[in-house]
Amino acid sequence: MRRPPAPWLWLLAVALPCAVAALSLGTPYVPAHRLPQLLGGDGLASVVVGELRLPRLVLALVAGACLGAAGLVLQEALRNPLAVPEMLGVSSGAALGVAAPLVLSLSVPLAVQPFLALAGAALGGLLTLAAAGLGRSPSAVLLTGAAVAAALQAALLVLMVLADQLDLQLIYRYLLGSLSARTWDDVTGLWPWLAAALPALVLCVPVLGVLRLGDDDARALGVRVGRARVAALGVTVLLIAPVVAVCGPVAWVGFLAPHLARRLRPGADAAGLLGYAAACGAVVVVCADLPARLLLAPVETPVGAWTALFGVPVGVALLKWRTSERSSPAPAPGDRAALRKAER
Repeated sequence: MRRPPAPWLWLLAVALPCAVAALSLGTPYVPAHRLPQLLGGDGLASVVVGELRLPRLVLALVAGACLGAAGLVLQEALRNPLAVPEMLGVSSGAALGVAAPLVLSLSVPLAVQPFLALAGAALGGLLTLAAAGLGRSPSAVLLTGAAVAAALQAALLVLMVLADQLDLQLIYRYLLGSLSARTWDDVTGLWPWLAAALPALVLCVPVLGVLRLGDDDARALGVRVGRARVAALGVTVLLIAPVVAVCGPVAWVGFLAPHLARRLRPGADAAGLLGYAAACGAVVVVCADLPARLLLAPVETPVGAWTALFGVPVGVALLKWRTSERSSPAPAPGDRAALRKAER
């Protein structure tokens, strides 16, 4: 039998047409074959492609990859496929840290916003872990995180009531997650944070594989479970906070991307899933940004609305498929021999 295509080929088959469409479609329309010669050139089309659409595409890829990797870290650390940044107070805390100065009319330099998002995300995550007993129980962390996220969202609503009409529109668009009017300055502002987050992510992955065995087995192997979950949350904060500072909380990418990665690599451990989760998150955000920018043109809709609209039902369907696959009975020895014979 013919071997199925490699998972990376499926991702490239979706990502490349979406990337070309992101650079070509819009006003003005640029044919795909003219894109290479427009990059770095002069004229309106070159400025639109090189200074508006290309940085937006790169930011969508980077933001989606960070959110996908963060979602996988949380799900593996808590051993729960429903663990996402939106339900642990991380995204809400980061959004609160950025939105509060806008409402309070505080002049905050652009370079300081990631630090505010980092502080808010850390506050939300630490409140969750502290209220749940420093992560001794994964289910307690998840339930407590949902309560903390609801409280932080309520604080955001109070701030929105205090805001004037102009600030309210800005905050509303920001809270839904938007890539509109982003430039190369926004992209380059993420690199220092990624330089700090990537080494921590690499060091965190082996511990995630041990946590998957269960708390008792992990302790037997010498892992301090509470500290390991705090460290995993710290890595998640480093990945999410700068993205939220620039794009807003792009919802449910951290939920959908790990499930897509497990569909592409069934049975893989955290190390084998990490790259696929990041790639799936990047593809999800790039695909969602196309209807956000083009469907109601010239009016743009927030990309976070589209990731939530399609990400939640697709993620639930993948989760249901994974659950039903686990509950299906294993094939009999004779059936396995027949399957191996058919594969030959």
